[in-house]
Amino acid sequence: MKARSFIYRRPDDLNGALGLLADNAGDAQVLAGGQSLVPAMNMRLSSPGMVVDINRIGPLHGVEDRGDAIRVGALVRHAEALASPVVSRCVPLLAMALPHVAHMAVRNRGTTCGSLALADPAAETAAVAVALDAAIVLRQQGAERVVAARDFFTGLYQTARRQTEIITEVLFPRATETDVFGFSELCRRHGDFAIVGVAVRARKVANRLAGIDAVVFGSEVRPRLSRTARNAVIAADAADSVLREFAWEVAQEMEPMADHRGRGETKRRQAAVILARVLRDMGRRAFDA
Repeated sequence: MKARSFIYRRPDDLNGALGLLADNAGDAQVLAGGQSLVPAMNMRLSSPGMVVDINRIGPLHGVEDRGDAIRVGALVRHAEALASPVVSRCVPLLAMALPHVAHMAVRNRGTTCGSLALADPAAETAAVAVALDAAIVLRQQGAERVVAARDFFTGLYQTARRQTEIITEVLFPRATETDVFGFSELCRRHGDFAIVGVAVRARKVANRLAGIDAVVFGSEVRPRLSRTARNAVIAADAADSVLREFAWEVAQEMEPMADHRGRGETKRRQAAVILARVLRDMGRRAFDA
C-alpha cells in the first residue's frame, strides 16, 4: 500500500514548525526519523493531512553534557546516542538499552525522542526514561513545558504531548558513582519487539542495593514502574531464591496483555525470571568489582 496524499513541509527553524502545527492542529504529524510514521502512513494506520519534517532545524541536534543532566536533542538518532561517549559515561542505562532497539538500519534513522513520542509499549527508550525519571521538554507556539517521563506515558500509544507540541529534547539525570544499572529483554529474535523487558536503576548503600527503580515494559500498555521495588533492599549476598521471590512480588503488580506472543500470565512469569537475573548481575557487578 501507499500513503494517502498529504502536504509536505520542511521548515528551517523551530518557530516555523510550531506555526505549522498550530495552524493544522489535529491534522499534522511531525517527521524526525520516520521509522514508525512512514510505515504507519503506508499501511494507512495514520493519514495526516500534513507532514512537518523537522530535520533542517539545527538546534534540535546533538547530545550535550549539562552537568547534572545529559541533553539528547529531538534529532539525535539512536545510533548517534549509542556511539556517544557522553551517553556511555553519564547515562549507562540508555547505552545498555540502545543495542536492543530494532536493527542497525532503524537505529541509523530512528530518533530517541521520536521513540518517546510514539510510546510503543515495547520501546526500550521509554522504559529507560521512566526508570531514570528523565525530563521531557515540549514546545508549542509561545510556550514550553517539562513533563516527567513517569507522567508522560498515559496509555497504549498515548502520551501527555499535545498535537501542537514538539518534543525538543529529553534530559537524562547524570549517573552517580553509587548508581548500578541493569537491562534485559525477551524477544523472539534480536531486533524484534520485546515480549517483556526490564530496566533497573539501584544505588549501592554499604553492602546492599537500595532505592531500586525497576521498570517492566513490553507486556502492557505503558512502562510500569514498580512500587514494591522502590522500597526494597537487597543484600549483596542475597541468595538466588531471595531474588526470585522478590522478582515475583514485583511481577504481581503487572497487568500484562495477552496476544499472539503469549498469555498474560506467561509474560508475568517471564518478567520475574528476567528481573531476577538482572538483579543478580547488578549485584555481582556492584560488589565483586
